[in-house]
Amino acid sequence: MSINTSAATAGNASNASGAILVGRILLSILFILSGFAKLTAISATAQWFGSIGLPLPTVAAVGSGLLEFFGGLAILVGFQTRIVAIALAIFTLAATAIAHLNFGDQIQLLMLQKNLGLTGGFILLAILGAGAYSIDAKRG
Repeated sequence: MSINTSAATAGNASNASGAILVGRILLSILFILSGFAKLTAISATAQWFGSIGLPLPTVAAVGSGLLEFFGGLAILVGFQTRIVAIALAIFTLAATAIAHLNFGDQIQLLMLQKNLGLTGGFILLAILGAGAYSIDAKRG
């Protein structure tokens, strides 16, 4: 009796690509929405950034909004996924270090934990790539 390992391997690859797609969708939602919110309320975002001591708060608001929005879209469609995942992992860790290290505030502690989980997801995407259901895969 022989086992068709190529069919099993193809099925596992399809399942993995489907799981990566779901992961990309779930990771991207937060960044697309957050980036959009920053870009549509730049003055409020800049005011908050200034209140936590960031230099050039308007530039930081625009830059972070653009990175989150377009980075989130790139992750969603699987375009330049490895590079964008690394950029968003670094950005997320930097944002955590800047704004979410007040361990006495339960909300900030929750944000820290959330951001560590997001960073883990981006590290996995940087290693695994976008999977078969992506622009990266179509481009070869």
